[in-house]
Amino acid sequence: MKTLIIGGGAAGASCAARLRRNDENAEITVLEQSDEISIANCGLPYYIGNVINSEETMHVSDVNKFRNWFNINVLLNTKAVAIDRNRKVVKTADNKEFGYDRLVIATGASPFVPDFEGMNRDKTFTLRTLSDANRIKAYIRNNQVSRAVVVGAGFIGVEMAENLSELGISTTIVELSEHIMPNVDIEVAKVAQNKLKENGIEIILKDGVKGFSEDKVILDSGRTVPFDIVVMSIGVKPQIELAKDAGLEVSRGIIVDSTLKTSDENVYAAGDNVEITDFATGTRALIPLAGPANRQGRIIADNICGKNETYKNTQGSSVVKIFNLTLAAVGANETRLKKLEIPYLKTFIYANSHAGYYPGANQILYKMLFTKEGRILGLQAIGMDGVEKRVDVVATVMRLNGTVHDLLDSEMCYAPPFNSAKDAVNILGMNALNIIEGKVKMAFPEDLKESYLIDVRPKAVFMKQTIEGAVNIPVTEIRNRLDEIPRDRKVVMFCNTGYTSYVASRIVNQNGFDNVYSFGGGIELYKTQN
Repeated sequence: MKTLIIGGGAAGASCAARLRRNDENAEITVLEQSDEISIANCGLPYYIGNVINSEETMHVSDVNKFRNWFNINVLLNTKAVAIDRNRKVVKTADNKEFGYDRLVIATGASPFVPDFEGMNRDKTFTLRTLSDANRIKAYIRNNQVSRAVVVGAGFIGVEMAENLSELGISTTIVELSEHIMPNVDIEVAKVAQNKLKENGIEIILKDGVKGFSEDKVILDSGRTVPFDIVVMSIGVKPQIELAKDAGLEVSRGIIVDSTLKTSDENVYAAGDNVEITDFATGTRALIPLAGPANRQGRIIADNICGKNETYKNTQGSSVVKIFNLTLAAVGANETRLKKLEIPYLKTFIYANSHAGYYPGANQILYKMLFTKEGRILGLQAIGMDGVEKRVDVVATVMRLNGTVHDLLDSEMCYAPPFNSAKDAVNILGMNALNIIEGKVKMAFPEDLKESYLIDVRPKAVFMKQTIEGAVNIPVTEIRNRLDEIPRDRKVVMFCNTGYTSYVASRIVNQNGFDNVYSFGGGIELYKTQN
């Protein structure tokens, strides 16, 4: 069997290596248009920031290893320009032809850079390859860079902003949307934004790039931002031209079935260039992540060797470091659910990273989205320690088609330095079940403005800080002061993080009120939003 793989990134490289492990006699060739293969792309911002100080460590593998370990023919600087499906050959830019029995298109995606007026490409960079990273490092080193502008605030944009700032470069993020990190919702994103600002990074939101002068970015608003270097991280576009020109079915990405086969039974595709099914919503989506790309490459290799493995959709599990904070997420966010008109419920909680009585505990903010039947649609979390651990657990429950009931029943490792007896995962399940069963009505930041607010904390705490317009009825007094609570408007009770207001709302609702809500996340969430 002769297999030809176009692209040596995560999907292509994993496919090639797995194929050899499956079949010692297979003839395997990889065509890679760049001068590198199997690079740790996700570590590039940290390589630029000198957190990773060795170029060698950025090579997950290399041509020699592929040849000597796996007997795989890797051709660098070899650009595929056409696929002749009738003859089963791929043509390259140097007028060579490579035949195949099975073809794998793993061309990935490339940075999207609009043709802005006045843009000087000598000062403007994208980050996708190790060569890109080395060019950025060299430019910073040789040009006394003191001011940077990062355009776009997704994963790469935020990581680049942090690492440029850590190099002592004054950094500004320009983002067209209303918040950074489009994979999460605004409440969680604002916590991340606050952390970036605390560390000296300027963030300009709801403003796009109009053009450039020699040393300034000109925004749509007319504002100008000075720079010595610009990093464009607006997003990526899937490389589907080869597939499209070959007559394969494409949409925003290459269309594949559950076995990752294209509309041609002899051609597979994997990685950032394919449209997959979003696990949470069941809709078609582009979700360019390294983990799914690796799994897809492995599945294709198995199927080429006669198995019938299927790709079980992409959950979109992700994590990003923001100075000493960790932001992690899985599944759909509220913005996407609204756009797709998918009904959902939601909740916010704060929970300690480990037992509160053990030194060093810190709070993690969670936002969970779920259906009235208990199916988990998504989770977002931000904090210092143990964030991705909890998101990974919930992602696993989701993958196994578990529900919020299963979160409640999850048995987590417990010892005071690591956890609480009731872990955040358990509390999320308990909280969601209370909502589903009608034991609590939740209120959110958008509900506060028009509601009657009751601060249920002790008077001494209330006097130090509260939400403007709130009255104080401590939970210990609430049974004796029911007549002070209006019945003809929405009443929102709040405390520090949401537990005390939940207890207070249970007391009141069981005394005949049906208009009383508990503010999830409490004043701690409120402070991050204002």
